[in-house]
Formats: sequence, C-alpha cells, structure tokens
Amino acid sequence: MKKTTLLFVALFLFSLGITSCNNTAGDIPFVHVENGQFIKDGQPYHFIGFNFWYAGILASEGTGGNRDRLHRELDFLKSSGVDNLRIMIGADGPENRAKVRPGLQTEPGVYNDTLLRGLDYLLVELGKRDMLAVLFFNNTWEWTGGYSQYLEWAGYGKAPVPVIDGWPAFQEYVGQYMGCVKCDSLFRNHLKNIITRVNSISGVPYIEEPAIMSWQIANEPRPMGADNKELYEKFILSTAEYIKSMDPNHMVSVGSEGSYGSENDMDLYRRVHQTEYVDYLTLHIWPKNWMWIDIRDIPGSVERASAAADKYLDEHIALAEELNKPIVLSEFGFPRDNHLYNREDPVTARNAFYEHIFNRLLESVKDSGPFSGCNIWAWGGFAQPRNVFWQPGDDYCGDPSQEEQGLNSVFAQDNTVSLIKSYVELIHQ
Repeated sequence: MKKTTLLFVALFLFSLGITSCNNTAGDIPFVHVENGQFIKDGQPYHFIGFNFWYAGILASEGTGGNRDRLHRELDFLKSSGVDNLRIMIGADGPENRAKVRPGLQTEPGVYNDTLLRGLDYLLVELGKRDMLAVLFFNNTWEWTGGYSQYLEWAGYGKAPVPVIDGWPAFQEYVGQYMGCVKCDSLFRNHLKNIITRVNSISGVPYIEEPAIMSWQIANEPRPMGADNKELYEKFILSTAEYIKSMDPNHMVSVGSEGSYGSENDMDLYRRVHQTEYVDYLTLHIWPKNWMWIDIRDIPGSVERASAAADKYLDEHIALAEELNKPIVLSEFGFPRDNHLYNREDPVTARNAFYEHIFNRLLESVKDSGPFSGCNIWAWGGFAQPRNVFWQPGDDYCGDPSQEEQGLNSVFAQDNTVSLIKSYVELIHQ
C-alpha cells in the first residue's frame, strides 16, 4: 500500500475516533462482525427482535404520526427484552390501496420532510433505549413501492397492482427491474440521500449513528425470473459495495429470504453473501405461504412446519458457518390458531412454532454458532385493528395494508410476549 493511501486511511479512522493503537473492540460504537459473531460493546450480540416496519411513520408529526404510541411501544418492547427492530425507511411513490401510506419518496429524490424528520426522531428514541434498527430500502413487493415504483418512474408504464391486476401481471412487470439501468440510477440516488443525511434533531450524521445496526438493500430482493440471476447478482454486489463506499461504519445485509428468494439456487444465494461488502446472511421462513401448514388445522400442522423449518435453517446455517459470517432469521410469521384476524383468537400453535425457532437460536448461542438472531413478523403492539384491510385513519398494525390486519401481528396482550422475554433471558445468560 502506498504511503499516501495509508495516510488517508489513518486520517479517516482518526476522524471516526478509531485508531489501531489506542482502541479495542469494545470502543467501536457500531455493531460489527468478528470471527463470525456479532459484537456489540465488545461482547457477542444475540437477539430476538421484531419487524416494526411502521415505526418511522409513528415517529413523525404528520399524517400517521403518533409519538405517544411510539414511546409506549418502544418502552414495552425494551421491557420485554426486545432491542432489535427491522424497520422500513419509507415507501415510494403515489398512494394506492395496496401501499403503505403516507409515502416517504413521493417522486424520485423528492421527500416528505415530515417523515424524514420522523426517521430522525426514531433514531434518537432508539438510542435513548439502547435499541438497534435494521433499516431496509427497496422491496420486491408492491406494499412499499419498490421495484414496481422505480420501473414506473423509469418509463416502463403503469405498474400493475396485484390485488387489482393479478399476480402474473405484477410478476412479469417487476421482472424487468434487474435490467433497468435508469431504475438503478434512481435507487442509488435514494441510497445516497438517506445514508449521507444528518439527523435534524441530534446533528449526528447517519453514518455515525450507533442506533443503526445495518443497512439492508431490500425487503426480500428477488431476481424475479431465472433469466435474471446474473443481473440480480450484479445488482446486489454493486449496491452493497456502493453503500459501503459511503458508510464504512455500519454493516450491510441483503434482506434475502434464502434459497426460496434466489430461484431455489443456493449457489446464487452463496455468491451474493460471500462478498466482503455483505457482513451477514439473512433468511426468512413462511410456513403458511410455503404451504407447510394446513390452515384448516393450524395446531395440527406445527410439527410438520417445525421439521420443514429445521431443514431450511440447517441448509442456510451450514453456509453461514462456511463463510464465517452470522446469519439472521429476519422474518418469520405464523397465523393464529383458527386463522382469524382478531386478538381473541388463541396463539397456541404460533407460540409452539416460535418456541421451536427460539430453541434453535438458543442452541446456536450456546455452541457459538452462526445463527445469531431473529426478527418476528411482525409487531402489532397496542394497535386496535378496525377493518380487515387497513384504511386511512386506522392504527398501523404489523400487517401491511395489502394483508389482513391481524394475520401475523403479535399484539402486546398476546402471551407470545412472555415467551419471548423468557428466551431473551436464556440467550443472555
């Protein structure tokens, strides 16, 4: 390495307060990976957390904002042992019945400033509670805009809405994303605008924010077609490198479901996670969507779903171990016992399935394995759903607007919370 390069690196690290001679791992204020393990405050870090995608909306002072509820939710989660939340940065494009409302990026590079300040406020509140956020940008699916909205902005015609136009039309449309050069340019501009932001409340640049655990490229990014695998690989690798070029402090994750979201190609999944620019692996597990359960007998399906989950976990954990990186189960959901959408339907089967997952995590923690954390889909908290599908003015729930409200939500009153608390205590022993 040239002397000028060494000097530049030394000055950069000094500006961050990180020097090779004076700092130990415990002095690094950001969660990072050492020897295949997450490290926080100099110690291995493991967690049971939630998807709380709407937290940034609650944190705003505009439409949808409710800071009193946000404080209540965060305090309750923290008291239950939950300190890790997977959160949507914001939705893209104009509103429709299948999309989260209000949107953050109303037009390419044009933002709802009230929601941006809400994101600032959220990070401050997380910091006060020593909680962490995994923040995701893009989305394969329509509920935040994502692929389809960028394609529409790039001139590919009106984006189909699955609940109106059908899934085949939607899938064919979003399959164009990986080859869309203009989409990538618009997305990179969005990445830059968010990552280089300075918090309007604290004055802390986002790249220096300890409450951010990881930037996540997308929610369930998929090639959307076997012919797109090479383009998908290029998209993920180049995006991860671009994020790291702006922010060397924070981890980067893909947001992948695993082989299921990689055209059932584990080698493709491997290739997008083995790069130095991706710090850890992710996977998702969806027993209902993947037809591992019979919705006419959900309690009777737990054993079968658990066995299928074990097989899926084993395959991905083995790869994480090989790559010497942690792996996080960043989404998994399970319906209530009778597949009803209300808080009175029992969660006996859900708890049994979750306990199986938690035991797998506990086993990994005890063995210093790569399975390091999980984020349940999703936190409903103190919401009081009023309609089967979300309507403006309704409480935000764990289920996005295109899904039945209460389908996968864990509410504060559910005894799932005490189960989580007991397992958090076990993994921290």
